[in-house]
Amino acid sequence: MKNFFIVIVVIIISVGGLFAQPKPYVILISFDGFRWDYVDRGITPNFDFIKENGVSAKSLRPCFPSKTFPNHISIITGMYPEHHGIISNSFWNSFTGTHYSLSDTISTRDAEWYKGETFWETVERQGIKTASYFWPGSELTLSYRRPTHYHKYEHKRPCRERVDGVINWLKLPYDQRPYFITSYFDATDTYGHEYGTDSPKTNFAIAQLDSILGYYFEKLKEINLFDSTNIIVVSDHGMTEVSIDKIINIENILNGYMYKQNDNGPFMMIEPETGQLDNIYNKLKENENHYKVYKRENVPAYFHFSDNPLISKIVIIAENGWSLE
Repeated sequence: MKNFFIVIVVIIISVGGLFAQPKPYVILISFDGFRWDYVDRGITPNFDFIKENGVSAKSLRPCFPSKTFPNHISIITGMYPEHHGIISNSFWNSFTGTHYSLSDTISTRDAEWYKGETFWETVERQGIKTASYFWPGSELTLSYRRPTHYHKYEHKRPCRERVDGVINWLKLPYDQRPYFITSYFDATDTYGHEYGTDSPKTNFAIAQLDSILGYYFEKLKEINLFDSTNIIVVSDHGMTEVSIDKIINIENILNGYMYKQNDNGPFMMIEPETGQLDNIYNKLKENENHYKVYKRENVPAYFHFSDNPLISKIVIIAENGWSLE
């Protein structure tokens, strides 16, 4: 199997010279669902500081599918989902009958699902400690495949408490201290899905995460590591508005057919029961309106979404602004 490598970086700030110390610190921060233009709303002074003093990209194109877990694993491995194995937030292994879901910690901690080597593993093999304060794939049950220091995910953990945890790691003795750290925050994704991208509450989440950047700067200065720390800020995907009249009910179209459905939203996978593939594909093709339907082997190459047997036999992709349910 060929491995294809990608880089998904939104904003980078090198607050100190990369070669100023033998081992500079790297903190990789992810703001989930932070759309590319959120920094243009006049409420993100710390992002403005990064743009003025570091390096920034206008936007990114996420991996397909544009979901949280596939893209976070792509960021930390440099691989497309078809190769690192986490092909969606929720999907079935039709060979074993097992199910992976971001809400099921047993599956998300099972190393069998994860095929790519992470940066944590690569760095640890060089004798350098790593850490993660919430990041998909950082809690695997196999100790050699996870960071030295990590926290199990708690959705309601306050943002500043997460930063404080990272700072505490940076206060450890040198032989225990991590030099590569991942740090995850969900606020913009949570509020964006619940209230929409233009709501006051989403603007509050944007401003809150911007303030977290400022808090990181403040705390790093307190421990005299600001000038020797490289901060990388990324997001996994953007977000667009979807009205109630632009939701396509695939279940209604396939009423009476036997299949398993994997995930929903901007894309969906359908695994037909034995002997049902062509019938289900043809039915979806007949009703193809505001979505595209493909057999797995015919998914356009630019999606990089065919080369994995766990990808369902049928893949449906909604038009921008539409959703599949």
